[in-house]
Amino acid sequence: MAKHLKSLPISDLRRFCDPKSLKFKSTAELPALEHIIGQDRALNAITFGLEIKSHGYNLYALGPVGTGKATIVRKFLEKDAKNQPVPDDWLYVNNFDDTDKPHAINLPVGKGRQFKDDLDRLVEELQSEVPKAFEGKEYERAQQSIEEEFQKRSKELFQKLDKKAARRGFRLMQTPQGIAAFPIVDNKVITPDQQEQLDDKKLEEIEKNREILVSGMRDTLKRIEELQKEGKERVHELDQRVVGFSINHLINDLKDKYASYKCVLNYLSEAQKHLLKNVAAFKQLKQMQQMSQQQKTSMSLLMGPGTEEPTFDEYRANLIVDNSKTEGAPVVFEKNPTGPNLIGRIERQGYFGTLVTNFRMIKAGSLHRAIGGYLIIEVLDLLTKPFAWHIIKRALKNREIVIESMEEAIGALITRTLEPAPIPLDTKVILIGDPYLYHLLFNLDQEFKDLFKVKADFASQVDWDNEIPNHYAQFIGTICNEEKLMHFAPSGVAKVVEYGSRLVENQKKIATKFGDIVDIVRQSSYWAKKNGNKYVQDSDVKKALDEKIYRSNRIEKRLQEMIEEGTIFIDTEGKVVGQINGLSVLQMGDYSFGKPSRITARTFVGSGGVVSIDREVDLGGPIHNKGAMIITGYLGGKYATHNPLIFSASLTFEQLYDDVEGDSASSAEIYALLSSLSNLPLKQDIAVTGSVNQRGEIQPIGGANEKIEGFFELCKVRGFTGKQGVMIPASNVKHLMLKEEVIDAVKADQFHIYAVSTIDEGIEILTGVSAGTCTGQKGYPKNTVNYAVQNRIIELAKTASEFSSSKRTTCASRKKHKKSKK
Repeated sequence: MAKHLKSLPISDLRRFCDPKSLKFKSTAELPALEHIIGQDRALNAITFGLEIKSHGYNLYALGPVGTGKATIVRKFLEKDAKNQPVPDDWLYVNNFDDTDKPHAINLPVGKGRQFKDDLDRLVEELQSEVPKAFEGKEYERAQQSIEEEFQKRSKELFQKLDKKAARRGFRLMQTPQGIAAFPIVDNKVITPDQQEQLDDKKLEEIEKNREILVSGMRDTLKRIEELQKEGKERVHELDQRVVGFSINHLINDLKDKYASYKCVLNYLSEAQKHLLKNVAAFKQLKQMQQMSQQQKTSMSLLMGPGTEEPTFDEYRANLIVDNSKTEGAPVVFEKNPTGPNLIGRIERQGYFGTLVTNFRMIKAGSLHRAIGGYLIIEVLDLLTKPFAWHIIKRALKNREIVIESMEEAIGALITRTLEPAPIPLDTKVILIGDPYLYHLLFNLDQEFKDLFKVKADFASQVDWDNEIPNHYAQFIGTICNEEKLMHFAPSGVAKVVEYGSRLVENQKKIATKFGDIVDIVRQSSYWAKKNGNKYVQDSDVKKALDEKIYRSNRIEKRLQEMIEEGTIFIDTEGKVVGQINGLSVLQMGDYSFGKPSRITARTFVGSGGVVSIDREVDLGGPIHNKGAMIITGYLGGKYATHNPLIFSASLTFEQLYDDVEGDSASSAEIYALLSSLSNLPLKQDIAVTGSVNQRGEIQPIGGANEKIEGFFELCKVRGFTGKQGVMIPASNVKHLMLKEEVIDAVKADQFHIYAVSTIDEGIEILTGVSAGTCTGQKGYPKNTVNYAVQNRIIELAKTASEFSSSKRTTCASRKKHKKSKK
């Protein structure tokens, strides 16, 4: 008879958190959690990455979704940034030599805003005070004096030319085409028609004198033009003196104020020179200030661009990074990391049917705002935005921010735009993402290795030690304070702690995926309020968990109904040869549940070996197929060390029409085969899960809790017999965090959970017959499972051999008979 293997005790089925170990009445009296639970490795990596200043030591924070990577990193950086110096302000100013290439200026924090305001006041002075200088009597007298002087000199030249013309017999007269010389005959100016009536000699004389006169006229007119140009230059010099007198003290005051900043002094000198060259704008402004708005609009519409009122905005500054209100180093979280949002953009506006821009339309990106600090980006968002990954790599590699449009990046035709001066980049970039994306980038992108040399690996679980429940309590209290939730009693905290262990399926570990924990805290607070409790109790947490399952388990319940109504064949009582209940886990989004499946085996004469029907029809995945092939190795090592393994067998999951993956049913498949070979029936009230190796050792599997609970729910619906249960690998016992409903059924001796380490242990439970131990040449003892299996294998091999020999004999006799006939 088989040895009696006891089911697992209650203490092995779930680890409980004792509420009495929590020394508080509610989480309201606990201090806020200052440290981060279970992430020492990741925090050490972040500290290292922030403190090392060498190029390329940016960070990638990786870990499963829900570990709070982004929140933890952000809080850590904000705390660290408070002790860092505030970085400079950055501005763009006009480049008066090439307006398409604005200059970048950096000033100490606060000085950027101050400089911008000073330039705004300068522009206001230029708009209001400088035009008044052209209204003074001294300016008018000086301008009039210059005009009179050059008019007098021009008149004298013209008079000399007129006298010279008279001596040659001509008179100078103004025509629509300009000054023309007309001949005089008999003291009268004659017309061209009258000239035709003159004799040839007279005409020849007139033409000769005309040529001489025209040559002199050219010289005189050229001199008059030079005088006009000289007069304009004198007026321009006068205007420059007037403007210079009005602006020099304004510019010089700014130079004195910013004497310590060479870049500002250079800009002010360039602006001063440009203002003196641009005096016409002041006179134009003076004229337009005297016009009505209607007149200005009409003139602009009629005459087009260039006739607007001068604004002098080209002398302002564009403050793109203002840290005047920043405390410490900036911490920027870019939620939408498109190219323009990262490196900035150049805006344009419509103007008379075209798009125009200038340096004041340059907008900063998150890289600008993070200069001297930290930039946090979700890597999935970064990789899914066009060109964003290339843009961030180029900025980090070149250590500068170059603003360019997306059209430039792809080489498309664009309108004329700006080329702002690059701004040096001194920023730590922290990418937040999952491990899969990290390894993908690491293996496929060489530049990633060079630019993100620090890996902050966030753990999804931590050891459940004596301090963890108290840390969880502090965390729950902090969340309740931040979100105005109901605080938890010790019993409520204990249930959340147990839920954290259930999440990682390990009695010695607890989850650090605090996204899931926070959700349960919120939902428990809701039910506590609905139930009228002062604090969240364990019953409220249980209600929240039950309701969470209820919202997601429709498919599970439908499958249970199909089993109950007989549509899906699953036995939970009796014994059957070659048939066993296997267990699998179905994942439906955020909810997973266990599903029993009937596995059957048939053995017969042949030499085909063990055939997995699911593998043959391509329903089996690679891991499942591997498990099925291991079965042959186990059978050969166990029963064919002295005899050939010659038989045929088929295995399949009955009524399963989807893909099968995983090797957790390989032990169940072996049990079904052993039953078919030995003709010993298997208990149908015990479901089985467990992987197996070629030595027959039962290996751990995933989803042990869901698998047990899946079969438990079916047995509960059909009614407990007191014999039902589940058999799991012994190495999975530490993973058990079963529902309290299952625990209660085990206490009542209604349901049992067995843990086995080998196939032999398992087959004894399922058949009630001893497995038997091989005793060398004598083989297995009689009346054991292994004895029956080995004998059946030998019988099948003999039958196959006899059949083969008989077939050969028949064939030989037929050939002999044919020869005798011949």
